[in-house]
Amino acid sequence: MLSLLALAIAPGAAITLYIYSRDKYDREPLKPLLISFLLGMVATAPAIYMQVVLKPVLYLRFPGFTIWYYFLLSFIVVAASEEGSKYLMLRGYAYRNKAFNEPFDGIIYSVMISMGFATLENIDYVLNYGFRTGLIRLFISVPSHGAFAVLMGYHVGLAKFDKPHAIRHIVKGLLLAIFFHGAFDFFLLLQNSSQVKQYVSNGLLITGALVAWYFAIRMAVKSIRLHEELSRQQNTM
Repeated sequence: MLSLLALAIAPGAAITLYIYSRDKYDREPLKPLLISFLLGMVATAPAIYMQVVLKPVLYLRFPGFTIWYYFLLSFIVVAASEEGSKYLMLRGYAYRNKAFNEPFDGIIYSVMISMGFATLENIDYVLNYGFRTGLIRLFISVPSHGAFAVLMGYHVGLAKFDKPHAIRHIVKGLLLAIFFHGAFDFFLLLQNSSQVKQYVSNGLLITGALVAWYFAIRMAVKSIRLHEELSRQQNTM
C-alpha cells in the first residue's frame, strides 16, 4: 500500500519541484504555492460533479457509444470540466495574489494547481488499479496534466501584465489546455468503440494519443523558455 501511494505521489512531486526550480529570478513564497496545490485537489470536486451530471445526459443524446459520444465525452465532459475547474482556482486565488508579479508566475501557479489535481486523481487510480497503471501514469498521464497547465499558465501570465488583451490571452490558454487534454483522452477512449475498432487498431489510437501528448509537451517546454526569458529581462532592467 505504501509503495503504491509513493508511486502515485512521486510524479506530481517531481514536476512540482522541477517547475519551482525554473523560477530563477523571483522565487515564489511557499505559502501561496502550497495553497494552490491544495486548491488543485479541491478542484477535483466540481470536475467530478460536472462529469457525473453530464455523462448520463450525453448517453441519452448519443446512445450506443458512437464516435460523437466519445468526442463530446473527451472534450466537453472531461477536458472542459477539469481544465475549467483548474482555471477557476488559478483565477480566483493565484491570479489575485500579490506574489503573482511576473509572467512566469502564471506557469508556476497553474502547474501547482494542476499537480494537486493530478496527484489526488493519481492516488485514486493507482490504489484501485495497481502498479502497472501507476507506472503508465508516471510517464504519460501526470506529465500531460503538467503540460496542459503550462499552456494555460503561460497565457494567464501574459494576461496579468497585458490588461488590454487579457481576455484573449485567457481564452487562448484555456482552449489550448482543453484541446490537448481532449485530444489525448479522445484517442484513448476510442479504444472502447466497437464502431472505430472495426477500422482502426488500438496501436494507432494509442499513437494518436501520444502525438497529442508530444505536441503538448513540446509547446509547454517552449512556453517555459519564453517566460523564463521574459523574467530574465524584467529582472535585469
